[in-house]
Amino acid sequence: MAIFLALFSSALWGSADFEAGRLAKKFPAIAVTGMTQACGLIFGLLILGLSGGWHAVAFGSEGYFLPAVLAGISGYFGLVCLYAGLATGRMGVVSPISSICAVIPVTIALLSGEHLPAIKAAGVAVAILGAFLASGPEIRGGVTTRPLLLALGAATGFGFALTFMARGSQSSALMTMVMMRCTTLLISLAIALRYRSVGGFTRREIPRLAYIGVADFSANLLLGIASTQALVSVVMVLGSLFPIMTALLAYIFLHERLHRVQYWGIAFAITGVALISGS
Repeated sequence: MAIFLALFSSALWGSADFEAGRLAKKFPAIAVTGMTQACGLIFGLLILGLSGGWHAVAFGSEGYFLPAVLAGISGYFGLVCLYAGLATGRMGVVSPISSICAVIPVTIALLSGEHLPAIKAAGVAVAILGAFLASGPEIRGGVTTRPLLLALGAATGFGFALTFMARGSQSSALMTMVMMRCTTLLISLAIALRYRSVGGFTRREIPRLAYIGVADFSANLLLGIASTQALVSVVMVLGSLFPIMTALLAYIFLHERLHRVQYWGIAFAITGVALISGS
């Protein structure tokens, strides 16, 4: 079940990034991030009200509060970097580098005492390579500084956000995600007040903003739940395969041609998943 939840999380996250990347071409990345995170918070509060899951331990070494706040800050930073990077049009630079965010939680989990059998370890390595290649890395041509820095920022932000999400989810996955969105909402409000603008969105963009927010929240929640049911080092790798969904959606809806390296990446990712789930 944990493997399915993590893979479904990747699909949701990848579709959210696809839509957000398109919106960020017309609106500021910070505004897209803020509005979608607000939509995610509203969705999370609805789930919380229906489930009554607010009784989890919030503070202390086992509480969700501090990890959720840190995950919110890290995730917000990563999203702004990702959306801004995708808006530059250098998806072949930004998406592949951001996809290796799983290296951070995997490394921390292993250093914290998790043990991976050899076959699972091989699956993890192959899956990370698959996510990188499926993003269509721009091997040829020069790479300017800005998209490279944005990609590294996205990978770092996501990597630490995933780590803190996993820790907070040990107390409550739902409350961790809700507190994450509360944190990002406060950041967004501060930025909106500073610039006296919420991005200039019209009613036509509301459904897309809502979808991105709901999909992103759901992806995080499913990944948080999965991290309580299996090894964090495995779950976080499977949850970081989102670039595959982004690339497929770009192929289907934008008619972007998949390069040979992307087909190899999808094949590697499938092989990695098979090694992880079959061992």
